[in-house]
Amino acid sequence: MGRPLLAAALGLGIAVTGQHARAAGQDAVPTYAFAEDARRIEGAASTADAVELESGRTYRSSLPPDAKVFFRLELDDTETAYASATAVPPPGTGVSVADGVKVTVEDADGRSCDADTATFGAPGSPHPVAAWAMREISPRRSVCAEAGTYYVTVERAAPDARGASPDLWELELSTVSEPRTRTPDATAAPGAWDSATPAPVQGSARRRPGGAGFAQATPLGEGVWRDDIRPGQTLFYQVPVDWGRQLHTTAELGSSGTDVSRYVASALTLDLYNPVRGQVVDLSLGYNGGQKSKALKPVPPVAYENRHASGQQVSAVRFAGAYYLVAHLSPEVAEHYGDGPVPLTLRVRLGGAARNAPDYAGGTVPEDVFTVDDGGASSGGGGAGDETLYRVLAAGGIGTGSALVVGLGVWTAVARRRGAALPG
Repeated sequence: MGRPLLAAALGLGIAVTGQHARAAGQDAVPTYAFAEDARRIEGAASTADAVELESGRTYRSSLPPDAKVFFRLELDDTETAYASATAVPPPGTGVSVADGVKVTVEDADGRSCDADTATFGAPGSPHPVAAWAMREISPRRSVCAEAGTYYVTVERAAPDARGASPDLWELELSTVSEPRTRTPDATAAPGAWDSATPAPVQGSARRRPGGAGFAQATPLGEGVWRDDIRPGQTLFYQVPVDWGRQLHTTAELGSSGTDVSRYVASALTLDLYNPVRGQVVDLSLGYNGGQKSKALKPVPPVAYENRHASGQQVSAVRFAGAYYLVAHLSPEVAEHYGDGPVPLTLRVRLGGAARNAPDYAGGTVPEDVFTVDDGGASSGGGGAGDETLYRVLAAGGIGTGSALVVGLGVWTAVARRRGAALPG
């Protein structure tokens, strides 16, 4: 990974994103960084006018406060298709804790194949949230298995909730196609797995400035990583997790050095998303000005067979690739501790042993979405090449307070509560 990143940095330049845009004179909390290659399309008010979403492409659209928008998928009878929508409310808008985004995949007869909803939750502050839905080819399902036209419906989770935002939201849409396996796969999830939370990784933290969107998520390997996060800000990181590996993450907020009597419930939220931007698990961390830490609930080792589990915490860990850690700090923190940055530490551990990938009968689209090619970062904590890149950038005048968004072609991977699976 080190050489491609270094080449990208030297040949393409550096994009300033995340909280580090303030180094360029911007004081406001930065907005979401959409994928640079996202094609702008309009969601249709009717399925008859729905624009096709092509596998492996990323799109940019918008979501009105009180209406559904429709998009179209053209699918054969062999591929499992995943569609995700990242909703981005405008900064400063009011939102309801119950509001968010809902994504549904339906067949030509209006039958629901799958649905998912992501909400803003306890912080009650506007920040990017992503939901996913799928048309799955599985021996457990008989519906939505035919070749033909399918529709992706995107809507607000609770447009009538008290405090719901009346504003138009931006959307980032992505689609992924997964082929069948050559041999029939098991129809049951793996048996027992180690669900104990291990001790957090120890050692000195290394600086890694977070990105401002999924497409600009900063790569992390196993280790201890440090950044600063401002109230109202959302930071994106990605961890390459191979088949058979098990991801453990602990989040910490550092002490502020101020009065510790003021408590902010749900000050920090940390969401774990899979490579197609499906939520796996999340946590909420309160803050009173003193250091606080909390670990994400353990997730199983990455396995193709996990998809047969009934709970999303297991079924979402169904493929290898870039898993995203998305951290958001509530604006309420600024009311008690000022709008300055709060120290954020992520302790990332990768357990288990790498296994072979499934015997896919064809290629995924995009072709590298379920692969890990990180130059050893997933097992060695970042890789020597990665460290070299940061030293080169620092020598060139880009300090630790600046964002590093390079090598996106290598690292970009298309991507809350899972709707109940339909009976097969």
